[in-house]
Amino acid sequence: MGLKRISMGVAAAALVAGSAASQTAPVPVPAPAQGPAAAGTLDPAAESAARAAAPASEFKLAEGILVTVNDEVITSFDLRQRMLSIIAMSQVQPTQENLPQIQRQALNALIEEHLQRQELRNYKDLVINDEEVDQEIADMAQGSGVSVANFLAFLEQGGIRISTLREQIRTEIAWRALVGGRFNSRAKVSRSQVEQTLRQMTEAASKPQYLIGEIYLESSKHGGAQATYDGAQQLVAQMIQGAPFQNVAQQFSDAPSAVRGGDAGWVVQGTVPAQLQEALDQLQAGQLSRPIVVDGGVYIVYMRDKRAGAATNLVQMKQIMVETPDGATPDQIAAATSRLEAIRGQITCDSMLARATSEQGLLGSDLGESDIDDLAPQFQQIARSAEVGSISAPVRTPLGVHLLAVCGRRVGGPDVPTFQQVENRLQNQNLAMLARRYIRDLRADALIEQK
Repeated sequence: MGLKRISMGVAAAALVAGSAASQTAPVPVPAPAQGPAAAGTLDPAAESAARAAAPASEFKLAEGILVTVNDEVITSFDLRQRMLSIIAMSQVQPTQENLPQIQRQALNALIEEHLQRQELRNYKDLVINDEEVDQEIADMAQGSGVSVANFLAFLEQGGIRISTLREQIRTEIAWRALVGGRFNSRAKVSRSQVEQTLRQMTEAASKPQYLIGEIYLESSKHGGAQATYDGAQQLVAQMIQGAPFQNVAQQFSDAPSAVRGGDAGWVVQGTVPAQLQEALDQLQAGQLSRPIVVDGGVYIVYMRDKRAGAATNLVQMKQIMVETPDGATPDQIAAATSRLEAIRGQITCDSMLARATSEQGLLGSDLGESDIDDLAPQFQQIARSAEVGSISAPVRTPLGVHLLAVCGRRVGGPDVPTFQQVENRLQNQNLAMLARRYIRDLRADALIEQK
């Protein structure tokens, strides 16, 4: 994506307590590019293009202690450091309008970090070494397309203390490890849950689909409904002007997809709230939505791609065959047919290949999973209509006489995930939900006082 160094100096100036930088008028949200849902189009090339700095707004923080979390303090210095970090990582330009939103985001993050650190003290064996922190920083630098040295220099140039950043990262790694160790067994999903999800996904494969990025702002965490909507408008304006969507999502979004830069993957028509569906239908590839109000918060959607549904009918089949080539006599064909009829009631999908190898003159094969339209014409009707688990009557082809077993059938589509992928996705969703509940419980039990 490339780092935009020029903005960091401005950010640092904007966050110095008592600074008197020039004030600017609010940045207007661009007019819709196409359709009422669209705020504008994002240029993928902007991810690596340098941005000009926006003039900084006046911003003042009272010096000293701002908040106590179970008697541990958050100071104005801590808050400025976290705000600078959010600005650097998201590459949002600080303005008079969005600084309160950045401040709320930073303060929430600091409170949760203190709660996490306090909870982690109960687990003395959970120690994160410097090498793990170094690797995380290296991954961040790689994601920014720069060397570690240049990445750290960029942060230091903006007034961010690397020691503070390292402790933040150490806490994040330890918290992930704690959540994973504590809730991994509870997050597991059953085979039936995975199979049901797969069925729903494959049955929906014929419907329109949307590859989207999402940013979700929860109203309770962002100062109420109006403040959340206003903050979403500011983020939209910043992204239209060049702030990378993925970076903004990582720093501001409250959705589980924030860790993936807001990547929500392919979404099927009809599986999202009506307000989102209306926007998805209107947005074109490359467009960013206006803020979309839903119960409890506000969404911003980036339409990366969209496609019409394209379902295929897939079937799993096995066969036993007696070879009777084109030149076979009627008696030979009749004998092969009689032999297969005699064993038809004795075999199943699971046993037919073993039966074929145990008797001379029988050939067995697993046909795997195929698109029904790709099968031999003689097989297609059986593949479409026979019950799963059934064994067909003998079927004649130019190669011989066959018994066919229909061992599975499903609707498939482009990029239908595997069983393992769906299982991992569901487990990660459960883990994210349990982690959010964990931090909410810690927050509810904590004594948090604003000074």
